[in-house]
Amino acid sequence: MGRVPTFHSPILSFKHIVAGAGRPSAGLRWLLTILSLAAILMGCSGGADKETVAAAGSAGKLTIYSGRSSSLVDPIIQQFGRASGIKIAVKYANTAQLAATLLEEGDRTPADIFFAQDPGGLAAVEHMLATLDATILGRVPDWARSPDGKWVGLSGRARTVVYNTETLTEADLPDDMFGFTDPKWKGRIGWAPTNASFQTMVSAMRSLWGEDKTLRWLEGIQGNDPKVYPKNTPQVAAVATGEIDVGFVNHYYIFRFLAEEGESFPARNYHPRTGGPGATVMVAGAGVLAASENKEVAQRFLEFMLSKVGQQYFAGQTFEYPLVEGVKTPRVLTPLSGFSHPDIPIKDLGDLKGTQDLLRRAGVTP
Repeated sequence: MGRVPTFHSPILSFKHIVAGAGRPSAGLRWLLTILSLAAILMGCSGGADKETVAAAGSAGKLTIYSGRSSSLVDPIIQQFGRASGIKIAVKYANTAQLAATLLEEGDRTPADIFFAQDPGGLAAVEHMLATLDATILGRVPDWARSPDGKWVGLSGRARTVVYNTETLTEADLPDDMFGFTDPKWKGRIGWAPTNASFQTMVSAMRSLWGEDKTLRWLEGIQGNDPKVYPKNTPQVAAVATGEIDVGFVNHYYIFRFLAEEGESFPARNYHPRTGGPGATVMVAGAGVLAASENKEVAQRFLEFMLSKVGQQYFAGQTFEYPLVEGVKTPRVLTPLSGFSHPDIPIKDLGDLKGTQDLLRRAGVTP
């Protein structure tokens, strides 16, 4: 898969996170953020991006509800705040939890931006979002934005299977996700049923396979005694240690482990040969709350995230797919044209409630 880049990411050490150690000091976090984003700015053609940030003015405030973790997105969020002079407050939590909070708060919500991990979370509160300017929506392809113009994708993520290279080869892995229901995989699988991206993959299954086959898949995996994890990162770590042989994750987690551990790290990604829901390409996106009193600043924040600086951050530092043309990606990142992935209507990926109902029906979640 090519040599692994030997740079240090601003993201917290994944060994540090998995081990449950504390966060670095505020001074160190500040230094890491400044150094990493300075590198991004030096590597980008910054003219238009400087104008985007400058347009936000030198004063104001912005409240963001983020279903994406602090370790992934806080550096680029704070970069916008420092460059623009905008005071930013971020509430970090699970995407589904934040969607539920927004629904409970209604028009009283203090949030200006909802930054969600997946389309399902955005769809759940879409009626609370303002219509975005066409200039923002037009920066991304049709598949990466709300059909009604209420939210826009900020980065692309592909579902994949991470596997242990010391016990398996790609030839040992099934052609599609349904193959993991075979009893030979009993006790060897990891998954994170409450994770938003996992639930988006199940939504993709429902769209491609229908309810009955998706239910059979959920019951089949459940019957194979999978180990349950809260999210993607510990699954990759568990695959590398041999705790499990395979995990169902997003593509970019492996690259951050490889950047830290080197090519000897005993895990790699596998995009199912026949594509299907296990190779679904999703978006993390954001929308502006209709109740926001800071809509102008909020839309300028989205413009910044879709600028060359913002998109280069996602490509180079979190190994996600940029959605704006002309942004360079690391050589280790398999291009979207390099594997088979399904074309699924964005509205199908947004049916979070239907997916959660099916997970409960299968006995996967309470």
